[in-house]
Amino acid sequence: MYDHQSLILGAVLVAAAIASAQSTPALKDAYRNDFYIGVAINAAQITGQDQRGDALIESQFDSISPDNALKWEKVHPQPDKYDFRLADQYVAFGEEHHMFIVGHNLVWHEQVPAWVFHDAQGNLLGRDALLARLRDHIYTVVGRYKGRIQSWDVVNEALNDDGTLRQSLWFKIIGEDYIEKAFQYAHEADPGAQLTYNDYNLENPAKRKGAVALVKKLQAEEIPIDAVGIQAHLRLDSPTPEQEDAAISALEALGVKVAITELDIDVLPSVGYGPTADVSLHVRQDPKLNPYVKGLPDSVQQQLADRYAAFFRVFLKHRGALSRVTFWGVTDAQSWLNNWPVAGRTSYPLLFDRNGQPKPAFQAILGVASER
Repeated sequence: MYDHQSLILGAVLVAAAIASAQSTPALKDAYRNDFYIGVAINAAQITGQDQRGDALIESQFDSISPDNALKWEKVHPQPDKYDFRLADQYVAFGEEHHMFIVGHNLVWHEQVPAWVFHDAQGNLLGRDALLARLRDHIYTVVGRYKGRIQSWDVVNEALNDDGTLRQSLWFKIIGEDYIEKAFQYAHEADPGAQLTYNDYNLENPAKRKGAVALVKKLQAEEIPIDAVGIQAHLRLDSPTPEQEDAAISALEALGVKVAITELDIDVLPSVGYGPTADVSLHVRQDPKLNPYVKGLPDSVQQQLADRYAAFFRVFLKHRGALSRVTFWGVTDAQSWLNNWPVAGRTSYPLLFDRNGQPKPAFQAILGVASER
């Protein structure tokens, strides 16, 4: 009886959350004439298992990105095997709801199966062999969704924080022109898709200088690049809105579109490192690093709201250059920051709480839209 009652109560709570989502003013409507309002969605939302999350996605957002569904390890886990089951559902979800669909991502140094870089004996491939695998992957994945996925994050996080190229296996085996080749292959596979370079910490002048140089190099060689994605994994204390403004301005000056691709604001204590989104970073658990297990204090909720409002004022200033602003997750429960760089923390970086209810930050962003 208890289990039956629990199921009924759970269904009632989900139904109430869905009704609330459908009646809440929509961010996508508030910014419809400015830029897309996007969100990263996970497997449970793609497949309909997270009804509460889906209700928010459908009511609030007009663009979607996949958190993992299109990464190499998911769609191409073995040399002779592609698995498009989840990716197909992701694209169908976006089409059903008439959304701007983003493909994330084609080339990254993380979440790539080891076989990609090695032959059957375990030796590193040569340049030509790896280029052939890269071309096959991009032609197959991008070609499958030609005309259906509107924008691709072609190369992800190729720069170090000092602006130099990351010494990934892509770089070490192919050379620095692996970036050019990736964009070339993506354009050949779907000439109509928007092609994006995506990275974090572009608010950092040194890294931004490297991104600007990279875009200029591609442009000089007539390699198609349409946009640069600023991930915007922010904290309460850094970077400043002025630094965000400078980053967007520098990229806009190159004649490319700018996308805010992975927006969230971390409210938890710093782990002692500078701003980063390096997923390889792991820090030991410490109760001092997880202070809000029982809920976020009102004072911090207000700081978060003020912070989001300040950055959305910057985004609106550049609405002619910005193509989209995408949040990296629907609710706080979904955020990657619950487990990075410290596993098991209780994080609060998004606009909707763990029950799918709008936070003060949500209202603050709506308020910025009404200031015009």
